[in-house]
Amino acid sequence: MNVVIRRLFSRRTLAYAGATTLGVAGGGYYYLNSGPPYPASVLETRRPPPPWTPPSRQAMLEALENSGTQPESEQFDLLVVGGGATGAGVAVDAASRGLRVALVDRSDFSSGTSSKSTKLVHGGVRYLQKAVMELDYEQYKLVCEALHERKIFLQTAPYLSHMLPIMLPIYKYWQVPYYLAGCKLYDLLAGKENMESSYLMSKGKALEIFPMLKRDGLVGAVVYYDGQHNDARMNVALIMTAVKLGATVANYCGVTGLHKNADGKLIGAKVRDQLTGREFDVRVKGIINATGPYADTLLKLNSPDHKNIVRPSSGIHITLPAYYAPSRMGLLDPATSDGRVIFFLPWEGGVVAGTTDTPTKVNAENEEVTASEDEVNWVLDEVRRYLSRDIRVRRGDVLSAWAGLRPLIATKSEGGTEGLVRNHLVNVEESGLVTIAGGKWTTYRAMAEDAVNTAIKVFGLQDKVNGPCRTEELRLVGSDGWSPTMFIGLIQRFGLDTEVATQLSDNYGDRAWTVCALAQPTGEQWPLHGVRLSPNYPYLEAEVLYATRHEYACTAVDVLARRTRLAFVNAQAALSALPRVIEIMSEELGWGRARQRQEFERGVKFLQSMGLPPNITSNDGNDTLSWFGRAKTGLWCIFGMHPPAVPTIQAVKGIPQSYSRAKFEPGEIESLRDVFDRYAVVADADAGLPEGSLADKSRHLRKDRIKDVVQEFAKEWTGSEYERFRDADYRYVLEETGLQDREDVDFDEFVEVCENLKDVSLIPATARKVKVERRGIPVEKSGGGV
Repeated sequence: MNVVIRRLFSRRTLAYAGATTLGVAGGGYYYLNSGPPYPASVLETRRPPPPWTPPSRQAMLEALENSGTQPESEQFDLLVVGGGATGAGVAVDAASRGLRVALVDRSDFSSGTSSKSTKLVHGGVRYLQKAVMELDYEQYKLVCEALHERKIFLQTAPYLSHMLPIMLPIYKYWQVPYYLAGCKLYDLLAGKENMESSYLMSKGKALEIFPMLKRDGLVGAVVYYDGQHNDARMNVALIMTAVKLGATVANYCGVTGLHKNADGKLIGAKVRDQLTGREFDVRVKGIINATGPYADTLLKLNSPDHKNIVRPSSGIHITLPAYYAPSRMGLLDPATSDGRVIFFLPWEGGVVAGTTDTPTKVNAENEEVTASEDEVNWVLDEVRRYLSRDIRVRRGDVLSAWAGLRPLIATKSEGGTEGLVRNHLVNVEESGLVTIAGGKWTTYRAMAEDAVNTAIKVFGLQDKVNGPCRTEELRLVGSDGWSPTMFIGLIQRFGLDTEVATQLSDNYGDRAWTVCALAQPTGEQWPLHGVRLSPNYPYLEAEVLYATRHEYACTAVDVLARRTRLAFVNAQAALSALPRVIEIMSEELGWGRARQRQEFERGVKFLQSMGLPPNITSNDGNDTLSWFGRAKTGLWCIFGMHPPAVPTIQAVKGIPQSYSRAKFEPGEIESLRDVFDRYAVVADADAGLPEGSLADKSRHLRKDRIKDVVQEFAKEWTGSEYERFRDADYRYVLEETGLQDREDVDFDEFVEVCENLKDVSLIPATARKVKVERRGIPVEKSGGGV
C-alpha cells in the first residue's frame, strides 16, 4: 500500500498530472477563444453614423474627362479597367496608399463573374483533396493562401460575410476516417485563423439537423466550417470604399482604345460612356487590366498578336425554395456522378445549388451567359441523389438559374478546365500594361496587393505612395458602426419587419440607417415603414432610391440583380417588381417613356438569362407601354408574377378526382383517356365496371409503352411540352410512384405518371388562353419557379 501511495505522489507522477492539467486547460482556453469573432463596432454610442453621399456619376465622368484636357494637373496615377472583385480590390488598395486612381467598367460593377459565384469564402476542400491525392504543391499553396484571406475577409466586411457549417453526408463506413481526416487537415492548415473545428455527427443527429437528407444507407456526417457572403453587395462595398478613399469610378464606361507615346508606352485610354455614346480621353501614368475572363480582349487591343492567357470555364447555379435545406447548414456532395463536387447552400432566403465546370468561350459584349437546360437538369439529378424520397425534386422548383465565367489561367495542356489551378498571375506587357488574371473571390485582396505592388514598380510611383499595403486591416464602408444586433435598433426606431431589418443590416451594414430614412410608411398597424418590392421577399422600394442616389445604379437590372439580389433569388418575383423599379427610377432620373420601355425590354432579356422562360413574357399585342397598366391593374399574374394559374373548373361528370387536377388544363384528362384507350389492352373483361370510367381496371397499358403513349399525346396536345421530359425524369417518376417493378399500369396510374412528369421535368409556362376562372398561387406556397 505504501508503495502505491509513494508512486501516486511521486515527483514524476505529479509532474505528469500537472503537465496534463495545463495541457487540457490550455486546449480548453484555445477552443473557447477559437474562431473569428465579429470585430467590435468602433462607435462608442448607439447613435447612427453620419450619412455620407458620394460624388455623382456625372462628377466622376467630368473628372475622367478633365484628365484628358488638363493632363498636367488632373492626370491619374492608375487607370483600373474592370469593376469586378479584383478591379475594385485594386482600386481600394491603390487609393488607400495615396495614389490618384480611376476605375471604369463597360457594364455595371460586378455585372460579370463577381456576382455569379457560389457565394462562398473558402480555402477549397476539393483543392486540398487534389493537393494531397495528386501531390500538387500549387493546389496546396492556393488552399493556404485562401484560408489566410478567408479570415481577413470576415474581419474587413463582417456584415457581408459569416461562418457557415457545411455537412458531408457519409454513406460508407470507410469514408468516415477519410473525410474526417481531410476536414481536420483543413482545420490544421488554417491554424490560428481557423473558424471552428470540424466534427463527426451521428446518423440521428444528421437527420435531426438536415431532415431532408436521404435516410437509406446513411452512416453519419462530417461537418466543417467555411465562410459565406453576398458577392455583388461585397463588390459594391469595395467600390464605395474606393470612392470614400478618393478614387474616381464610373460604370458603363468601356475602354475603346489605348494611347501610347513614341516609345510605345501607355499614356492613356479612350473611354466611351455606354449610356450616352460620348467618347473622351483619359490620361494616366499606368493601366491595370482587371477584366477577369475578358482579359485577353484588352490585351489584344494593346497588341493584336497577343496569345490568349485565359481559359474561361462556365459554372452554373440554381436557386431552389428555402424548404430544400436548413437555414443554417449547407451540404457538400464530394463525389458527383462525374467526379466533381456540388454545393447545396442556404442563401438570401433560398437554397443555391451548384456548380458545374465546363470549358466555354467568352461571350460577346453585352451578351449574358446563360445556364443550359442540360446543366440545370444535371444539378437537379445530383440533388435527388442526396435528398429523401419524400421530397419531390421538381424542375418547376428552380426559382432562378444563372451561369458565370471563371477566369482560369491557361496551361500548355488541352482538355477540361476542372483540373486547372485557381491561382493568379500578374503579367506586364512591353507597353507597360499590367494584367492581373485568374484567382477567385476569396483571394481578391491578395491579388490586388500583388497587382498594385507590380504597378508601383513598373510605373515608378514609389514617391507617390504613403506606405505599404494596409488592406488587411482596412474595414469596408458600412463596417464601422455595424454590430450583429444592429437590426434591433432599426426595428425599434423605424418600425420595420424583423426579416426586413435583418436583411438591411446584413447587406448595408451601418449604411442601413440611411436606407431606412428613405423608407415610406406602409399605412398598416405593423410594420410601420418599409414598402416591399415583392410581398414574399424583404427588399424595399427605399433600396431602389438608395441604389440610385448612393451606389451608382443606372438601370433597373442594376437594382434587381446587384444592389438587391431579387433576380438571383427568384426571377419571376423580379419580373413582377420590374415595373415598379422602373417607375421609381424614372421619377428619380427623369426617364421618358422611350427609356422606360427600353429598361423594361432589357430587364426581361436579363431575367431570361436568369432562367425565366420566354413564354412567361409573351406579348399580348397591346400598346408598347401596356405593361405599366397591367402592373397597376394586377394582371401581371398572367405574364409571370406567379407560377401558372390554376383552373378552377368543376370536375367532369363520371370521373372521380383521385389525383391533383391542378397539374392539368381543361380537356387534358379526357385527351389522355383517349390516347390511353388506343394503346391499352383488356386485362379482365368480366370486371363489371362501366367502360370509360376512371375506376375501370379492365384496361391496362404495358409499362414499356408509356413513353410512346406520352410522346403520341404530345403531338396531339400542342404546347403541352411532354416531349421535353428526359429518360432520367421518367425513371425518377417510376421509382417515386413505386411502379418500377410493375409490368403494366391502369389509367389512374398512367395519369399519376403524367402528372408527376409535368411536375418534375417541365418548366412552368403560361397556360393557354381559355375562358375559365383562374386563381393565382404565390410562388412560395406552390414551390413553383422558373
